[in-house]
Amino acid sequence: MIRLFDAHEIRPTRELEGLWEFQPVSQQGEIPTDLTYRLPVPGCWENHPELGTYQGVGLYRKKIQVSRRTSLRLEFKGVSHTADVYFDKRHVAHHYNAYTSFEAIMDEVEPGEHEILLYADNTFGEHSALHIENDYYTYGGPIRPIVLEEIGEVYIERAAFFPEWTEQGWQGRWQVTIRNRGAAVRHTDLWLGLDGLHKLQESITIEPHSSLTIERTASYPAAQAWNPGRPVLYTLRTELADGEERYDDWIDRVGFRRVDTQHGKLNINGQEVMLKGVNRHEDHALAGAAFSFPDMMRDLQLIVDLGCNTVRTSHYPNDERFLDLCDEFGLMVWEENHARGLSEQQMRNPNFIRQSEQVTREMVEQHGNHACIVIWAILNECASDTTYGREIYAAELALIRSLDPTRPRTFASHNRERDLCLDLPDIVSFNIYPGWYTDEDPGELMHEARGWADRLGGVGKPMILSEFGADAYYGFRSLNRVKGSEERQSEILDANLRAYLAEEAPLTGVIIWQFCDCRVTESTGWLMSRGSTHNTKGLVDGYRRPKLAYETVKAHFQGVRAKR
Repeated sequence: MIRLFDAHEIRPTRELEGLWEFQPVSQQGEIPTDLTYRLPVPGCWENHPELGTYQGVGLYRKKIQVSRRTSLRLEFKGVSHTADVYFDKRHVAHHYNAYTSFEAIMDEVEPGEHEILLYADNTFGEHSALHIENDYYTYGGPIRPIVLEEIGEVYIERAAFFPEWTEQGWQGRWQVTIRNRGAAVRHTDLWLGLDGLHKLQESITIEPHSSLTIERTASYPAAQAWNPGRPVLYTLRTELADGEERYDDWIDRVGFRRVDTQHGKLNINGQEVMLKGVNRHEDHALAGAAFSFPDMMRDLQLIVDLGCNTVRTSHYPNDERFLDLCDEFGLMVWEENHARGLSEQQMRNPNFIRQSEQVTREMVEQHGNHACIVIWAILNECASDTTYGREIYAAELALIRSLDPTRPRTFASHNRERDLCLDLPDIVSFNIYPGWYTDEDPGELMHEARGWADRLGGVGKPMILSEFGADAYYGFRSLNRVKGSEERQSEILDANLRAYLAEEAPLTGVIIWQFCDCRVTESTGWLMSRGSTHNTKGLVDGYRRPKLAYETVKAHFQGVRAKR
């Protein structure tokens, strides 16, 4: 499944799901005589018994049939972490980062059999500034769907929609990019419509070998708002036509909602909301990072059952199908770019600025139509306590504002009173672990954090506790409530939530670390402290079996501050 709906009805599209040939290779471009494995796509090679710890380059090969002379667009929804694509032995795409999509376009492909070679690389090194030895695992392979489309010389490259509230009611700003890959000037009709509401039509001219971005604003007085718990979605249809013949389309879903931080609160459609959520890694004991749709649905059902209204996509953009589910079920989403725990030295990697800004841009441009996303975030627990780090934070937050002025921005800080960047975001967010990493009192620490924010440029801004939690090994029970037991985890989360959900708490949101246990990199240094190479702070384990803390959190989230 590519999305929860058909993204195209006119453009011919098929998913390249199934078995691909596979072989570990020493480098990109190497083609062994035999490819001895058959692996599922989407999938992670770690799921094969012989490849469970393989870190390197893997070659995937697929033969496809083309029935007519056409141009093809291959979209890779996510390849971990560096991808190089060859079509009939010709290099057609290079992309870095596992968690955003990229395309390859092949013009004038003849009928017959053709070969796709995909090289996936999950190694660490200077070439990879974001995927490093970390507190989650960098799987290898095409972890998300691969789509094959037929396109003409002129086609829709992207369609974005920004809902806006005015005194006269709802309006929407369209931003649509059309590309002409041909050698002649093209005249075409462009249709912009929301199902159930009205359509716009415009005649446009596109120069050869160029793209044209059209921006239009329209009023939608009959539109109903998307609200958490009552999500109203509209199907967005962008179409190209020559007279009566429509020859290309782009379909998405959007919702009308406004998000602001007025009066130091987070407000959705003018109503204050209190975020109650979990941090979620895309990691499963059986599937790795390549989630099936039932796996995603199971996660969402458990999260809803907890009483959550929010998910934080720690620490990278999530699969669009999960975001589709959040759109449909009214879960609010904090989505963040890909970077976690980087020191200033690591942020000075010569590839860091380019790679980090790239994933930020791709995240916002690719996921911006999702109504569920109410917060954009960047650079979890990086060097926000240094002057160099401040330059990076300022640049990336400004980039998001230029791409999407409709949503607030934040970052999760662990630098406490040393942070130099709390004046930059719209919301201040702290990762704290009282009861686990420190012996501090949760309530006192929460008020202390509010003080840091106020002194360091965040006065008057909403505050979120974006991480807190404790480890527990599923099934390990202890009358003495020792560290690592389910009893200790439950006790720590209970103490934290009693403080953070009290009526006088100065908070806009609480997001527990974490929803599910996740695999981590096997490495020296602090990662050696991760027993069984897993971060076990999940409310459920990797198989989604609930721990004692699951019911503790559920009691708090379903019964406290429900009116907010």
